[in-house]
Amino acid sequence: MQSFRERFSPETSSCSVTEEDTRSRILQAALRLFAAKGYDGTTTKDLATAAKVAEGTLFCYFPNKKAILVEVATTGWVDILTDLLTELSEMGSYKAIAQVMRRRMLRMRENSDLLRVCFIETQFHLDLKERIQSEVIAKMTDVAEAFFETAMERGIYRPMNPKIVAQVFLGMFAIAGFSSETVIDPHASPQALQEMAEGIADIFLYGVLSGESK
Repeated sequence: MQSFRERFSPETSSCSVTEEDTRSRILQAALRLFAAKGYDGTTTKDLATAAKVAEGTLFCYFPNKKAILVEVATTGWVDILTDLLTELSEMGSYKAIAQVMRRRMLRMRENSDLLRVCFIETQFHLDLKERIQSEVIAKMTDVAEAFFETAMERGIYRPMNPKIVAQVFLGMFAIAGFSSETVIDPHASPQALQEMAEGIADIFLYGVLSGESK
């Protein structure tokens, strides 16, 4: 059976260890520069210098700068979502989703550069948005849908459209990821982040209406 990472990862040709290391350095440098200077503000010379390769070497691995942007975004989300869905699949209790949300959100700060690049650049590059949608989001939604459908069949969650539940959950997860840049102080304490994560998970699991109002 394929792993989550194998299912999500875009197809790439096999590379030697040295080639893979060079490719990884280019992508890591691109992520840092795109987050700091923006895609348009970053030149291929900047990328080559940061990755410590010749400028021409970039095009041995990627056809153009746009391809580097797309690879940065899709690979980054594959890593984040693979970890999330693997964690879901290994849960002993379906109600432990609150713990999953908390751990995932608390780790989102580690991916602040990726979130910044995706949030900004998808507004200007339709092809990037479509690539993320087709190669990551759609596949990931299918897996999450299957997870929630199984939970409903076991009576853990009330019967609903599992696809909608998956979309809502993943949407809340994404908002949690952007929270450090939007609705919560970037310098908030770990306790504040944990409180927000638990609040989001609680709303997802139980809603906001009191028992008497339902």
